[in-house]
Amino acid sequence: MRTVLAAVVLTLAASSAQAAWSPEPATYGIAEQHNVPVTMKDGTVLRADIYAPADADGTPAKGPFPVVMTQSPYGKDAGLGLAGQAGTGEFAYLVQRGYIDVVADVRGAGDSHGSWGLFDPVQAQDGAELVRWAAKLPHSSGKVGLYGSSYLGIDQLLTAARVGKHSPLKALFPVIAGNDLYRDTAYFGGVPGLEFDAIFLGLTGGLHVTNPLIETGRATSPDPADTAQVEAEHAGGLVSYHADALLNTELNGDQRYDEDYWHARNPRTVLKRIVANRIPAFLVGGWYDLFQRGEPLNFSGLQNAWAGRPVSAPMLPHQRLTSRYQLLMGPWYHITAGDGLDMGRLHLQWFDHWLKGIDTGITSVRTPLHLYELGDGQYREARRYPFPEATPTPYYLGAGNTLGVDGPKDAAGADPIVFTGATSPCDRQSDQWGAGGVALATSDQNPCASDDRTLQAGPGALTYTTAPFKSDTVIAGPIDATIYATSTRPDAFFEATVEDVDPGGSSSSLTAGGLLGSFRALDEGQTWRASDGNPLLPYHPYARASVNAVPEGEVTRFDIEVFPTFGKIAAGHSLRLTLTTSDTPHLGFTPDQLQNLAGGVYQVQRNVGAASFVELPLAPPDAFEQTCSICVKAG
Repeated sequence: MRTVLAAVVLTLAASSAQAAWSPEPATYGIAEQHNVPVTMKDGTVLRADIYAPADADGTPAKGPFPVVMTQSPYGKDAGLGLAGQAGTGEFAYLVQRGYIDVVADVRGAGDSHGSWGLFDPVQAQDGAELVRWAAKLPHSSGKVGLYGSSYLGIDQLLTAARVGKHSPLKALFPVIAGNDLYRDTAYFGGVPGLEFDAIFLGLTGGLHVTNPLIETGRATSPDPADTAQVEAEHAGGLVSYHADALLNTELNGDQRYDEDYWHARNPRTVLKRIVANRIPAFLVGGWYDLFQRGEPLNFSGLQNAWAGRPVSAPMLPHQRLTSRYQLLMGPWYHITAGDGLDMGRLHLQWFDHWLKGIDTGITSVRTPLHLYELGDGQYREARRYPFPEATPTPYYLGAGNTLGVDGPKDAAGADPIVFTGATSPCDRQSDQWGAGGVALATSDQNPCASDDRTLQAGPGALTYTTAPFKSDTVIAGPIDATIYATSTRPDAFFEATVEDVDPGGSSSSLTAGGLLGSFRALDEGQTWRASDGNPLLPYHPYARASVNAVPEGEVTRFDIEVFPTFGKIAAGHSLRLTLTTSDTPHLGFTPDQLQNLAGGVYQVQRNVGAASFVELPLAPPDAFEQTCSICVKAG
């Protein structure tokens, strides 16, 4: 009774605080400074733009004002990752309400000197130096918060781990930031993620060259000799990084494996230090984002570190919580993050609390997980990840392309599938791994996202479908697909897609995961298991030492990590598991991978001795809090 009463009191207190706070009106204009030089300890000069509150006559207001800062690899004026170009949109919103906004080019990008590398560890050290510099700007209060999306969000986490325990850095707001760059995006089940990797390499290459040239048009730009030097430094870094990354991957170098290169760049490895440095973070992710897998793991990792538990462990059902670390997961692709919600207000609410000491109510919540429910269109609330409200349930592959809770009873039974090297690109995965460009261009009306049945056709695909659900059901959390199969080749590849099938037969992808068979080894210490003993989040080392050829003709077990989701399966709808042997244009098999895969024929087992299944975390529709305390719609 006391527990229930306490929960009611907490809910009422949170609601009261939320209702009491509202954004202050825009008070200030904006005074701009461009290409301000900042010299790092090693002598490298970085450059930053500063947008400060200004009085009516255009002069900088006296303040003092907190600083919000971001670091971009795309060039300060590109606007990428800023959720509104520098000095405009949400961050003009903050400046007009009493914040100094700093946008810096990372080393080797934009107008900054030096050589660029993907999340080069020196960037985190640069970030820590920039924080200290920003805290001492004229009219600064000495407190700093970091913001930004994607690369800029990941840089926040890496910087926060380097600043130490008594830093001016007091708050983070990472939007669509990864947890494990190897697993989240760069590779998919051990296969290079060609679609996004190609976009990213082209994007960084083009912008590093063009941005300094664009900046020379500014009155405050570096002189032509300096621009020429910056261009030369960038060109060397680009050639070195891009050429090395491509050759390293294709020629079986160290970047092909989840080893030292990736470990030095993964936010996952620094979450404990962020908590030790006492820096709170409001995380934002998307169910169709590039970092769909990692965003909930950043939340659970930070919560675990705060509770004194291992970062990589699943949260316990009754684990103590803190509102210092929250996650908002929306229905978003990478470039649509935040659509539909008032993100300027949300940033202000978080930063006003941590940088200005205003009681905005944002830390009064008792449910630090804010989740858009796919298929329902509403935001729900939860406390822990994985979700204790959902019961992991094995659904077995059966004869006649069925999927059900009853395991197979026959001693024999298998379905053939062929490695084809290509699939229909008409699916949601193509849009997701293209960062959501099609969704943006079509106002999220891409027909392939709402009906991907062409993916399920041909010898390279198998489908297994449940009977229609009798009542609304929520699927919530990470998923495992355990497939027993034989292969005629020394390797195999399976992609498992979980789909919502409506009564008319149209199927829409909820989520997917893949695995190259030679990487099938499990790290039991980091694999999450359900109460029934089955994997819930299988963790594969993806190390060179873990590679093990698939024994030709022998039944072999493959545990496929399917990325998490949160959606309502309406009464009358079914769930479908689609297995494919490729993913076009998302994946690009390397030459040696293709050599071991080409011509492969697999027999997917569905019998007593080898019962393939998918572990689905299912919950009743009312299992989660039905309202979101911080989800304010735009407009």
